[in-house]
Amino acid sequence: MAANITDVSDNNFQAEVLENDKPVLVDFWAPWCGPCRMVAPALEQIASERDDLRIVKLNTDENQQTAIQYQVLAIPTMILFKNGQEVTRIQGAKPKKGIEADIEPALA
Repeated sequence: MAANITDVSDNNFQAEVLENDKPVLVDFWAPWCGPCRMVAPALEQIASERDDLRIVKLNTDENQQTAIQYQVLAIPTMILFKNGQEVTRIQGAKPKKGIEADIEPALA
């Protein structure tokens, strides 16, 4: 995992995501998920290029409570939180440009 992407869990989701000053893109993923692994390099690139956004990963196998709370029914799902609220949801693997196109309006 890239140094600029951190793991979050059910235990620290509130503090790391909902109470964060920056917008936070949460990657809901699992180690066995091929499409999740395909999207990881794009997220690492985005994280290294942007100072206005934090990217974190939540392993849905180990943190089912948060996944259920946000009704994550398929992975990969990426949810952008801003000021503690969900503002954008991306389902399925997308290339870097597709992810950026989906989150950019909410970050502007």
